[in-house]
Amino acid sequence: MSKLNVKQPTESNRFGPLWIYVLAFGFGLILLLIVVQRMRSDASLLEMVEQGESTVAKSVEPSPVPQLTVEPGINTDKPSHDAPADMVWIPGGTFWMGGNDASAQDSTPAHLVYLDGFWMDQTEVTNRQFAAFVKATGYVTVAEKTPKAEDYPGAPPENLKAGSVVFTPPSEPVPLNNPLAWWSFVFGANWKHPEGPDSSIEGKDNYPVVQVCYEDAAAFAKWAGKRLPTEAEWEFAARGGLDRKKFVWGDSITQDGKTMMNSWQGRFPVQNLGLDGFPKLAPVAKFPPNAFGLYDTAGNAWEWCSDWYQPQYEVSATPPTKNPQGPSTSYDPSEPNVKKKVQRGGSFLCTDEYCTRYLPGSRGKGAVDTGTTHLSFRCVMSEKPRDVKP
Repeated sequence: MSKLNVKQPTESNRFGPLWIYVLAFGFGLILLLIVVQRMRSDASLLEMVEQGESTVAKSVEPSPVPQLTVEPGINTDKPSHDAPADMVWIPGGTFWMGGNDASAQDSTPAHLVYLDGFWMDQTEVTNRQFAAFVKATGYVTVAEKTPKAEDYPGAPPENLKAGSVVFTPPSEPVPLNNPLAWWSFVFGANWKHPEGPDSSIEGKDNYPVVQVCYEDAAAFAKWAGKRLPTEAEWEFAARGGLDRKKFVWGDSITQDGKTMMNSWQGRFPVQNLGLDGFPKLAPVAKFPPNAFGLYDTAGNAWEWCSDWYQPQYEVSATPPTKNPQGPSTSYDPSEPNVKKKVQRGGSFLCTDEYCTRYLPGSRGKGAVDTGTTHLSFRCVMSEKPRDVKP
């Protein structure tokens, strides 16, 4: 049997060619460097995420909630001139508008608003003042005009007569879910005859003018060189500088045992006991003014505002909302085809049994072509001219 001819290894070829090991070492070193660099990158990325600086994190995480940097407060700026007749200075400032009462959803949410200062009528416009306007201009209110058939398609011809909406209390209790049980359209009702043709404003010069629709109120304001208040202006002024109080004078419905407004006491809508001294509309300024010197910003008569009505507020993403003028269009889900403006302040018909919209954060609404027994207005004047939506 022959021996295998096997070549014995030498020092030069025992581990193979040297270049192979050099190359393998080089690849290993490169791989090690890549791993180390990746570990460093991962650590850096983790640190950036933890510090909130990662662009990836920013693209998927929700934006932080803006932090309010303002607090409610009244401006200290003084007006540039003396008060116009029968007006008071409302200094403006930042306040919480609306509220968070679940029973008044259209007044939510409470939100911060900033306003410039302005002048406001101390009282609602009176019969005396409105009569002066009519005498000077020959103005005829909407309620005094015969309705046009084209404006009220389908209405029976016998119903197309001048008139307005009048509170007519029923003789016995009725369900409170049907306002038609205590409201009637009365032919011949207007600002001179608020409850119908047999009624009169004689001897009532100092009562709020009522049965005025939005068009009538705006016409008076223009003639007087004024305008109607925005909803925000009205609420700020009504609150009198108080921060989120339930009433325009504080947190209790009475103050030192005194009645502070004209509202309904008794079984609504059957009997008003008149415990505040007035079973119906009262003259202006019969109750104490608020801290700004304004009368009757709660109860007695509703007041027109310039804002179109919608069932929610337009709230700024960066509070406070500055000098808001309301939405550009009207929308009421219950009557989507009826154009409505905001009304504020409540009236002598308000009661905790049915309606507590005499609270400063609550809202009312009304068709722009309709006046009522309990609807009036007051005017404002800007310290510096600025446009307000008509």
